[in-house]
Amino acid sequence: MFKKPETNAEAPIEIARYAVFGQPIAHSRSPLIHRMFAQAEHVVLRYDAIESSPADFPRSLAQFAADGGRGANITLPLKSVAHAACRTHGAHAQRSGVANTVTRCEDGSWHGDNTDGIGLVADIAERLRLDLRGRRTLVLGAGGAAQAVLSALLESGVESIVIANRTPERADALADRIGEPARVHTAYWDALRDAGGFDLVLNATSAGHAGAALDLPFSLLAPRALAYDMNYGAAAIGFTAWARAGAAGHVVDGLGMLVEQAAESFRIWHGHRPDTEPVYQHLRRELAP
Repeated sequence: MFKKPETNAEAPIEIARYAVFGQPIAHSRSPLIHRMFAQAEHVVLRYDAIESSPADFPRSLAQFAADGGRGANITLPLKSVAHAACRTHGAHAQRSGVANTVTRCEDGSWHGDNTDGIGLVADIAERLRLDLRGRRTLVLGAGGAAQAVLSALLESGVESIVIANRTPERADALADRIGEPARVHTAYWDALRDAGGFDLVLNATSAGHAGAALDLPFSLLAPRALAYDMNYGAAAIGFTAWARAGAAGHVVDGLGMLVEQAAESFRIWHGHRPDTEPVYQHLRRELAP
C-alpha cells in the first residue's frame, strides 16, 4: 500500500489585515504607529494606507472586507461617510456623527467608533498631566475635527464650550447636534475679540494646512491657558506661534492626540492598550527640525 510521505510543511499563517483610509493618505503615520504598537505587543498584522474619495469609499471598504480586512482607521475627508457605512456605533461615534475607527463584525457588517476625543483627553490628562475639569473652552472650527471631540471634552468635565466658526450656521448646527445648550454655545468669529479669556483654546480648523493665518486676539487666552492645536508638524506652526506670543501657559500640538487615538483603536481591535510613549517620542524626533 502506498504511503504518502510525511512533510513538515506548516499551513500558512493568516495575517490579520488593517488599514487607514483617507484622501490624501500618503502622508499618514498611522501605518508606522500601528506597526510599532504591534511589534511591542507581539501582534502579527498587516496595516496599509488606502486612498479613497468619499464617493468611492463604500466600494473601497467592501473590497477591503473581501480581502480579509478586520478593522480600519478613517481620516479626512471620510469620517462622515464611514459613520454612514456602519450598521452599529459606539457612544462617541453615535453622538458625534463621525467615525474614525471601524471594526468588522462576525455578520460582515461594520461597527463604528470615534477615538479622537478619547485621544485628545488622554494626551492632555495623562501625558501633560493637566486637569480639564472646570475649564472654560473655546473650540475654533466646526468641521469634522471639532465634531469628533466635543462629547469627550464634555465628559472630561470642562465647564463650558464655545464653538466659533467663520460660517456661523455650521457652528450652530454642531452645537444643536451635541444637545447640551447649558454648556455648549456658539460665537461669531468676528466677535471673538469681545469673548474674554478661555482656559482651553482648541484649534480644530484646517487653516494651517493651507498656510493661512488665524487672526486671533491674545485676549482669548486666560492666565495659564492651554492652547492646543489638533494639527501637528508644519500645520500647527501658525497657531502655536500665536499662542506663545500671547503667553499661553501651555502650548501643544496634536501629535500626542494622534498617538493616543491610535492606541485606543488598537485596544478596540486587539483587546489591550499599548504603551504610547515610545511611539510618541519616535515621531517627535522625526518632526524635529
